[in-house]
Amino acid sequence: MRLWTLHPEYLDVRGLVALWREALLAQAVLWGQTSGYTRHPQLIRFRNSPSPLEAIASYLQAVHVEATRRGYCFDATKIAAIGCVEPIAVTRGQLDYEWAHLKAKLRIRAPSWLAGLKPTSHPESHPLFHIVPGPIAAWEVTQPSKALRKTS
Repeated sequence: MRLWTLHPEYLDVRGLVALWREALLAQAVLWGQTSGYTRHPQLIRFRNSPSPLEAIASYLQAVHVEATRRGYCFDATKIAAIGCVEPIAVTRGQLDYEWAHLKAKLRIRAPSWLAGLKPTSHPESHPLFHIVPGPIAAWEVTQPSKALRKTS
């Protein structure tokens, strides 16, 4: 499960569909509708928010907006009700780590998508998050993934 801190606009179609599916799973976990993934580290920041269900619903809403912008038909009725949600603080180190991780994945699975992304050293975050100074999140698994190893 990967619930990207990055804005969904950076994801290729495969990544955007996976994010939708995984965020729906996260919503089910936070709702108590599944016994799997209950201790997944990607859920920590949602669980630590004042309203975990509204936070994941807000997260899903932004993914849905991006999918709709691209002409995809994601089913918005699967998103829980959204109330007033406080932005979740995420560190610059986490965002930068994810940016490098995504670019490594895209070099392998979607190089043309990567080439079409506007070069930036400071990518935008998902609208739910606000970026604060700091290192990679303690819950992040920073061991090199296959994608990162293949590009080294």
